Amino acid sequence: MEQQAAWAIGIFLVIYALIITEKIHRTIVAMIGGILMVVFGIVDQETAMHHIDFNTLGLLIGMMIIVSVTADTGVFKYIAVVASKKAKGDPVRILIALILITAMGSAFLDNVTTVLLMIPVTFSITKQLRVNPFPYLLTQIIASNIGGIATLIGDPPNIMIGSAVKELTFTAFIANLAPIVIIIMLVNIPIFVWLFRKSITTTDELKRGIMELDEKQLITDSKLLKKSLAVLGLTMIGFFTHQLLHLESATVALAGAFLLLLLTGEHKMEEAFTKVEWMTIFFFIGLFALVSGLIETGVISQLAEKAIEWTGGDLAATSMLILWLSAIASAFLDNIPFVATMIPMIQEMGTMGITNLEPLWWSLALGACLGGNGALIGASANLIVAGMAAKEGHPISFMKFLKYGFPLMILSIVMANIYVYLRYLL
Repeated sequence: MEQQAAWAIGIFLVIYALIITEKIHRTIVAMIGGILMVVFGIVDQETAMHHIDFNTLGLLIGMMIIVSVTADTGVFKYIAVVASKKAKGDPVRILIALILITAMGSAFLDNVTTVLLMIPVTFSITKQLRVNPFPYLLTQIIASNIGGIATLIGDPPNIMIGSAVKELTFTAFIANLAPIVIIIMLVNIPIFVWLFRKSITTTDELKRGIMELDEKQLITDSKLLKKSLAVLGLTMIGFFTHQLLHLESATVALAGAFLLLLLTGEHKMEEAFTKVEWMTIFFFIGLFALVSGLIETGVISQLAEKAIEWTGGDLAATSMLILWLSAIASAFLDNIPFVATMIPMIQEMGTMGITNLEPLWWSLALGACLGGNGALIGASANLIVAGMAAKEGHPISFMKFLKYGFPLMILSIVMANIYVYLRYLL
């Protein structure tokens, strides 16, 4: 077993290093890592399959289908233009409006999908106003990662945690995480305005250009919009009641997705499936298989033992360790593989004397999601926005993002630390 553990650690570290360097696409690297765990006999195929969390995958696929069909109606562009007109074309007010829309969208659609929908609209508005798009891009990245914390479906780490711990329902995520999300957003928005107010100014003539936009023309299919909003509403009701209905969140998401496809007809199905982010889905599959090697060889349980030793089994100390470790690690490592490693470790702690794991789960969610704002490689949404910005001729450098993101991340973690301590540990 010791030799297998050494092989598992070796494979894991090499794969993690390759994911960080981004020399090879992370989906390819993760899948190869998972396959190597089987090829080297560290786990057999059946065991590796057992560790793949199909609830996480089903939830992601279901929401991707619903959002892709809804996006075809033009409703997200409509919302952004209406908000810009409500802001009277003022660049600072538009900045605040887009931040709030991104945060809300990230909570109920997921942060990756939200930035994919919002960033093209943002470029359109900044071109119209002839202002530097960087403040808008940076603040929407940060807002997406903060807003995504509020619900089970908002951020991939939350999806993974909620899937692994059945007691943490959709309503539990909102009740426990939405309050601190609101506080962090209320603190961050004035900071954003103060940082960028002088660099996003425009003329009255260009403001009038925004006011003259006809948002009604952006709704391309009103019948599809009604169907999409109805199904999205039913799906949200399903998330709120899934525990009462004894249904997994993936079942709710997939039911909503295929009900919408049934209502829209077969012609939409093929298009919707092409818009599912299959690279993300296979990245998750590879990660689950990769981490299965560490679980089955006892590496995770040994790490849990060490963590308990460091904190003396004290709940407050363990919660703070997980919060800060998750934040710093997630800034410089993608938070998805980090959370995939931490989940079994916290579960193992439950067998070592820590009876109340709830503060540890909320600490992990807050640390991993907020930590994603610390550096450009910290979260999937960051990398997606950076890629879209580069295509538009406005690349975001690692150091430029770090300059703004890391201090704001530390501030957010300090607030989260106080919140977790006062609510769960005092």
